Amino acid sequence: MIRLFVLALLAAAPAAAQQVRIDSGALNGVTSDGVASFKGIPFAAPPVGVRRWAAPAPATSWNEPRDATRFGADCVQNPIPGDVSRGAPMAENCLFLNVWTPKPAASAKLPVMVWIHGGGFVAGSGALDTTDGTQLAKRGVVVVTFNYRLGRFGFFAHPALGEGGNWGLLDQIAALQWVKRNIAAFGGDPANVTLFGESAGGQSVARLMTSPAARGLFAKGIAASGGGRDRWPTPAEARAKGIAFATKAGAADLAALRALPADTVRGGITILNKEDAIYAGPVTDGGLVPGHTDTIFAAGGQVRIPFIVGSNDDELGFIPAPFLPMVNGPLLAQLGGKAGAVKATYGAPERAARYLPGDMIFGEPALALAQRHARSGARTWLYRFGYVAEAKREPGKGAGHASDVAFQFGNLPADATPADRAAAERMMTYWTDFARTGDPNGKGVPRWSRLDPAKPELLAIGIDRTAMAPAATPPIAAIAAAQDSQ
Repeated sequence: MIRLFVLALLAAAPAAAQQVRIDSGALNGVTSDGVASFKGIPFAAPPVGVRRWAAPAPATSWNEPRDATRFGADCVQNPIPGDVSRGAPMAENCLFLNVWTPKPAASAKLPVMVWIHGGGFVAGSGALDTTDGTQLAKRGVVVVTFNYRLGRFGFFAHPALGEGGNWGLLDQIAALQWVKRNIAAFGGDPANVTLFGESAGGQSVARLMTSPAARGLFAKGIAASGGGRDRWPTPAEARAKGIAFATKAGAADLAALRALPADTVRGGITILNKEDAIYAGPVTDGGLVPGHTDTIFAAGGQVRIPFIVGSNDDELGFIPAPFLPMVNGPLLAQLGGKAGAVKATYGAPERAARYLPGDMIFGEPALALAQRHARSGARTWLYRFGYVAEAKREPGKGAGHASDVAFQFGNLPADATPADRAAAERMMTYWTDFARTGDPNGKGVPRWSRLDPAKPELLAIGIDRTAMAPAATPPIAAIAAAQDSQ
């Protein structure tokens, strides 16, 4: 009885205060369940007023210890339905990051994992429930998540702004620079940083591997569902859309643009409707983004670091059947005269309609990116995630886009089954072993072989088993042949 009473008291005990000092001042965080967390840390000055559409500036220092027990504001956006963020209400002043560490001591030298959230560069947050870093930190790593400017706040070009346009990517680099300067205070090793992300975050990882501005800021990369054959607009195209937006908004000069209400700048930019006529997105500017990812990888111009890349087996299966022609049409047009041959590899037309978009946007580009990286001599691992939580299984459906994120972080819902939790344990083991040593093969998980670009295999993470499997399935091989012939 006494033992049960003591355990109950321990379970109900408040979290312990924790303090660290970084280059801008002291932070008061909190320790709970063996992990110290520090939230809402400004890594750059507020990008407001004259700093709207400007490169991130250093954060202002503070004299008294700063409360770091709550997330900062999310960046202005039209949020994705279903995402649960613990961030403060949206604001332009949103350049905050969060740290979880099992040992906030400068002598610890723990591996660091820095997460870039997804959301199509128009939505997302570093404060989502699914990406809380506690479970990963329990495995002996320091975890960092952060916000970056989104939509037209993060990606906007205009003649009055000179050559700029990729403000959100500059934010990502500023966050990595902050990590390099400060992560030792939280027990992290600034020389052992793994950059990982999903969707737009995965695409950002690959992009930053090609960017001269990011050299030396991370030692390993993981790109989940990030594509790789993307074609971002040129500066001229982006500026034309910036002019179109300014004209529509009635802003005659830069001062007027920066004075526009945030809601006007945000507009109707969502994942499904990016206001294509007046929204350019990230820009291939020839500097920060020197060229197309796939061509730079093909030439060996990326940093040759250990790299994990992959996709899910049913990426766009969430799209209702009546809307599939809207997605398939433009994609098939890209394949030209080989579209019919590619469709035939799926067997049934309905199967082609469902799986071709995901294979073409995510699956085949992941293989192509992995092969190109491996050919440069860099250690590379490829995977396909197909595990579906038991409560969500339906005949004919696989793992949809972003469904892997909760398994990467171990943040499963309360109704998760033992099998679900075992799948998350495997994912976290691969990820944290890779962060620790540059090789995902640790104890207690199936062997994951490095990619041989001539005979590519991947780790198939399935419902019934996790094992190596051929990477170039007939549809993937046909898509690759068609893409490379264009």
